[in-house]
Amino acid sequence: MRLQKNTSLALYSVIEFAADPERHIPAAEIAAKYDVSPHHLAKVLSELARSGFVESVRGVGGGYRFAGNARRITLMDVIQLFEDFSTPPAERREPSELTPVGMGLGAVLYEIDEIAKATLGSITLATMLRLIERQRESAGGSRAEVAPASAPTEAAPPRRGRRPRKPAGTPAPARRVVVPET
Repeated sequence: MRLQKNTSLALYSVIEFAADPERHIPAAEIAAKYDVSPHHLAKVLSELARSGFVESVRGVGGGYRFAGNARRITLMDVIQLFEDFSTPPAERREPSELTPVGMGLGAVLYEIDEIAKATLGSITLATMLRLIERQRESAGGSRAEVAPASAPTEAAPPRRGRRPRKPAGTPAPARRVVVPET
């Protein structure tokens, strides 16, 4: 599953706000941190505010702050604001998708998407904040700010008597997908 830039910005922003829910964070601060256009980010933050995930405070000391419950809001809740998961109508599909091979590949890709959606729907913002904190501690970073999710981290040292942990970002083993014959 590939996310649009707006979706990634929304996730980065919501996690930044949830990390310090009492603080009003200026949009320009987040735009600078993630090297994006403040105007582009403003559109994303506007949608997040309309949805109730953040609230906007104007004036001196203003900015945006987290307005939700980090233990209840999942990554999928944020993603669904910006992504369209509906299947394309039959008239917009490629002819090759209607062949046996195309239908088989479609079934596999559909299952992969469903697994990704279920996983994203099970990870709360609070879980993400704990994950980020563990990554920061293993990398020797400070607690002052949330590191970007794409920042590389060092693998934790191997645990005694167990298999070593996989570094963050290592893909899980492939699951076997059984496609019924037609």
